[in-house]
Amino acid sequence: MADKLLYNGTTHVAGGPKGHARSSSGKLDLPLPQPHPAAEELFAAAWSACFIAATQVAASQRKLTLAGAPEMDTTIDLLQGEDGFHLRAKLNIHVPGVEGDEARALIEAAHAICPYSKATAGNIEVELNLI
Repeated sequence: MADKLLYNGTTHVAGGPKGHARSSSGKLDLPLPQPHPAAEELFAAAWSACFIAATQVAASQRKLTLAGAPEMDTTIDLLQGEDGFHLRAKLNIHVPGVEGDEARALIEAAHAICPYSKATAGNIEVELNLI
């Protein structure tokens, strides 16, 4: 059986000093003049949004009621090493009303669910922090 398509995100990006990104839905429409660290910022925002949803799915699977919506601060570093450019990520996650080992298990479960986490697994250094 083929995978069921849940959502499709399409953007058009123009580079250069008058660079711009626009999504087909119109929800994303922003200037991206180069040089600009927007790629890392957009990736951080997208991964965070996905991870928060995965945290809510993981909580539901564990029959946990969260005291509020999870929040994240995500940092994507662009690094240059001997082998070229690569990324590193730091995800700081706050899950209201969930503490200690239970919170740690929840964010580990979310990390296993999140498609962005899956896509980067083994490809970049990822630091998960419960805050």
